[in-house]
Amino acid sequence: MYADSGVAARRFQQRHRNRLWHSDLKYGPYLPIGLNGAMKQVFLVTFIDDATRFVLHGEFYPVMDKTIIEDGFRKAIQKYGVPEAVCFDNGKQYRTKWMTRTCSKLSIRLLFAKPYSPESTGKVERFNRVVDAFLSEAALEKPKTLDRLNELFQVWLSECYQNRPHSALENKQSPETAFRSDKKALRFVESEILAAAFLHCESRKVDKSGCISFMDRKYEVGLPFIGCSVDVVYDPADMTELTIEFEGHEPWKVKELVIGERAGKRPSLPDHLQPLPADSSRLLTAAEERSHQRYTEQAPAVTY
Repeated sequence: MYADSGVAARRFQQRHRNRLWHSDLKYGPYLPIGLNGAMKQVFLVTFIDDATRFVLHGEFYPVMDKTIIEDGFRKAIQKYGVPEAVCFDNGKQYRTKWMTRTCSKLSIRLLFAKPYSPESTGKVERFNRVVDAFLSEAALEKPKTLDRLNELFQVWLSECYQNRPHSALENKQSPETAFRSDKKALRFVESEILAAAFLHCESRKVDKSGCISFMDRKYEVGLPFIGCSVDVVYDPADMTELTIEFEGHEPWKVKELVIGERAGKRPSLPDHLQPLPADSSRLLTAAEERSHQRYTEQAPAVTY
């Protein structure tokens, strides 16, 4: 390993809780999901504290996309406060514009592991191997629903991991004891700030009518922003109202455009889009300049 990379791999551990969080995805068992009871694979999302190895949140989900990362991250913050930094691998579920925006809003330092260096997130990778013991026991229990699987996982997590001695911790403390006994204060934020930080954000270009198309719907942004690209901040659960952000302007709310049976009065264009009155003829001015240039070129010519 040293010969290939040229650098030594050193173990590291933060001094206090909530200094650094890790997260990873793990493939779970197959369960009957849906109305037809088809067997589908479920996936485990885990957030773990670097200093204490305490699992801040772990849950199985029926899909494997960025929404399960958002849900797990939000639940971990609600329970144990905001971390100073997070470190993820380079999976597409983590490298999203939403994650960048959320970490920026909550003053969280966002870090990504170097490609082909799994040792950077070794703590959560090690925990995933411990979860294999749970999956072996769950196979014997044969849970029929996702809720039952998560219920069994929470019981196993509490009794077989969180409250058992950990060889990597001082005096072989349990992860929960190490986390609870840490004197570093937890940083919580108000529910309104947290809700705003977890909103989604996408960019859209304003068309010539001052509207944007978003999720197959039209929203009126305003004529002064024709041709500009604005940031659309929204809650996926409620699309009736969006928040528009544009540099140099305070964020404002917009609602879905309602098209009636009659056309309303055409709004006037902003000043910078109004045609400017002509104070002279550009054609004659250009012709005069060309004539003067031609005379200057022909003046030194000799006439025979």
